[in-house]
This record gives sequence, structure tokens and C-alpha cells, in this order.
Amino acid sequence: MAAEFKEAPAGASAGEKLLTWVDNRFPASKLYKEHLSEYYAPKNFNWWYIFGSLALVVLVIQIVTGIFLVMHYKPDAALAFASVEYIMRDVPWGWLIRYMHSTGASAFFVVVYLHMFRGLIYGSYRKPRELVWIFGCGIFLCLMAEAFMGYLLPWGQMSYWGAQVIVNLFAAVPFVGPDLALLIRGDFVVGDATLNRFFSFHVIAVPLVLLGLVVAHIIALHEVGSNNPDGVEIKGPKAPKDAKGHPLDGVPFHPYYTVHDIYALSLFLMVFTSIIFFAPELGGYFLEYNNFIPADPLKTPAHIAPVWYFTPFYSMLRATTDTMVNVLVGIIGLSALLAVIKGSFSSKAKLAVLVIAAAACFLLKIFDAKFWGVVVMGGAVVILFFLPWLDHSPVKSIRYRPDWHKHVYAVFVVFFLVLGYLGIQPPTDIGTLIAQIGTIFYFGFFLLMPWWSKLGTPKAVPDRVTFHAH
Repeated sequence: MAAEFKEAPAGASAGEKLLTWVDNRFPASKLYKEHLSEYYAPKNFNWWYIFGSLALVVLVIQIVTGIFLVMHYKPDAALAFASVEYIMRDVPWGWLIRYMHSTGASAFFVVVYLHMFRGLIYGSYRKPRELVWIFGCGIFLCLMAEAFMGYLLPWGQMSYWGAQVIVNLFAAVPFVGPDLALLIRGDFVVGDATLNRFFSFHVIAVPLVLLGLVVAHIIALHEVGSNNPDGVEIKGPKAPKDAKGHPLDGVPFHPYYTVHDIYALSLFLMVFTSIIFFAPELGGYFLEYNNFIPADPLKTPAHIAPVWYFTPFYSMLRATTDTMVNVLVGIIGLSALLAVIKGSFSSKAKLAVLVIAAAACFLLKIFDAKFWGVVVMGGAVVILFFLPWLDHSPVKSIRYRPDWHKHVYAVFVVFFLVLGYLGIQPPTDIGTLIAQIGTIFYFGFFLLMPWWSKLGTPKAVPDRVTFHAH
């Protein structure tokens, strides 16, 4: 049944009449109210809550600058590097658009990493926000794919050889590896076919999926409401509300948090533009110096490493050596023996533990360490999707967890940063050892979370959010 058309009030201005005309055909006012002026967010948001909005702004910057770059870029192995130089030297303001796009890629990962860390410390992945977190992890995965494919397009030395290394990793997959690598490359070596494949995915396919996930992420968030630093629900059936049913511990997102986010955006843009105008390469971390050299299949760079935002996972890949596989076999075998000796479960369960451990050890030894490196690198991202079901703490926020939990999170962050640094450096024996320890801690942090997250006595969680006007 069609909805009834509403009439503009007598004496309405032309703008009000136009809005009424639009509302009768499209829910513009309804969307504005549901997602801005009447979307109530917790009133105790802190500065950790600016990064979601900043990520949205950077996404818009990347799309707009990408459109202008595509106007002049040529996805041809013989012309790609020269077309980028043409953009930089001859297209009016082309250098600015290119640097905005390259700096925006790093900025995107900075704000997304901080956004995810905020969700980690405040338990924003816990019930009822599991789907919000899953959509967010999907965005992160698409962002990594988008960045990797875009990294190839300048067709410089690091673009070419970085892609050569990463694509060849797929050849380590048992049985289908060589065919899979051939399918991704489109040829027997990284070349024109690879460039065209990655260009089409970078410009069309992945951005469409990314935009769909962003919309789903925001819709899911606004359906269940935002979390807050206390982890207290402001919209639940027991939450205090006013006569109109609005939560007493919430404020309308607009104008309160739009002003808050605009202020944060102004600070962000100061840093962003400073990097663009004064240090777009940022010492080789944002734009590597080798990538200003045309791709040469006959000359391999002395040290091949991905851009900084991939390096923690690249470190995990390099850390997965035969020695580490042997250590993992020993850990699994020892854990199984301890479980059987000291466990209080039935004999059938003990037998099952031994069988599973033996199967795991067999698989670790039968397949090459290079393959397990690929599994570890991919698993480091995939495991994030399961975080809502790994955390068994009785409280959400780090504020009310035992103090030693903060130290666990701090060590996790330190190891992640160290892994990122080691991934940029040439491999050394001591660096590989530290990376192996960091990799084990990274996976131990998540896989052992059902156990350690329940340890200790949490602090009392308040019934309402704690808020101090500022």
C-alpha cells in the first residue's frame, strides 16, 4: 500500500516545499533523523571515537583522487610508469592528486588500525555488536587487497618485485598452488596481464565490495547503537530513558559529535597536508625510493619488503621457518601429553586429544614451511573475525578488567609494532628469532583468550555511563 503524500504547511518557504516534495518520494528527512539528529550516542565518548569518522573521510579522499588519477593513468606495462611520471610532471596539480592518494593509503591504515584497537580495548566486538565487528574486519581485508593491488600500479621496482614475491607465495599452496599463482598473474611471470587484472580489481571490483561493507557496517552499528568506554548499554530495556524514550545517557549525534568530529578532522588534515607538502615519501615508508625506478625484471632490488602497513604480517610470514615448525610440533605434543596426564576428562576425550595432536603434527611436518608461512600470514587476519567468541571476560571494557590485562594488551601492541619494524628490515638471525616470539605471542593472545580473559577479578561496572563535562 502506497504511503500518503504529506503537504507542505501554509506559508512554507521554497526550500521547505522542495524538501516535502523529496520526502514524499525519498526518505531524506527520515534518514537524517535516524542516523544523525535522532541517533543517540553515549555522552561519554572520548578521543578514541574519532577514527571511524576519519576513516570515512579518508575513503572519500581515496575515491575522489583515484577518479582523477584514472583519467591519466595507462594500465599497460610499457606505459604505466611513464603515465605516473606524466601525472606528476605535466598534469596540472597532478603531483598533488597523486600524493594525496599515496599519503591517503597510509593514512587509511593508520586510522583503521587505531579504530580497531579502540574496539579491542573497549570490547566493541561483544554482544550485540558481533556483526558490526565482522563487517569491520571485512572492510580491513578489502582494504588490504585494495592497497596491495594499487601498490603494483606505479610499475616501479618495488611494485614489480613486491608483487612477484607475494603472488609466488600462492604457489606454495598444496596441489593447486601453481595453477592458482598462474590464475592471479594471468601469465607465467608478473607482466602486462597481471597489471590489467590488478587495475580492474583496484578500480572497480574491490571498491564496490568495500563501499557495500562500509554501508553494512554503519547500518549494523546504528541498529544496535554505539559502544562506549564503560561498556554500558544506553539503549537496553533497563537503561534509563526520558518521557520520549530517548536514553538519558545519550546525546544526538548531530550536532554534538559532528562538531567533535569536525574539530578532530581539522587536526587530522593539518598533519595530512603537512606530510603531503613537506614529506610525501616520509623517509621511504609511505613511498619507497626504489619505486621511483622503472620496473626491471632483470634487476632484483637488494631488499624486497612491502609497505609499512603490511610488514607485521610479512614478518610473520618470514618467521615461519622449519625451526619454528619444529617448535610448534613440540608445543602441540607437550600440550597434548600434559592434557592427557593431568586432565580430568574421560579416556575417550584423552584419546581424541592425542589423535588431534598427532594429526596436527603430521600436517605441520608433511607440508613445506613456506606454505605454513602463507597460512600464518592469512590466519593473522582471519582470526580477528572470531574475536567476539574468543573473549570470555565478564566485562567489556578494559577500564573494569583486572589491571594486569592492560599489561597483556600493552605487550600485544609492542610485539605488533616490533613485527612491523622487523618486516621493513633485511632478515637477520636475531630479527627472525624476535619475529618468531612475536608471532607466537600474537596467536597466543587470541587463541588463549578464552582462558586468560576469565582470569582475575573484574572491577564493578557502573549502572550508567561515567561522564564528566569538559
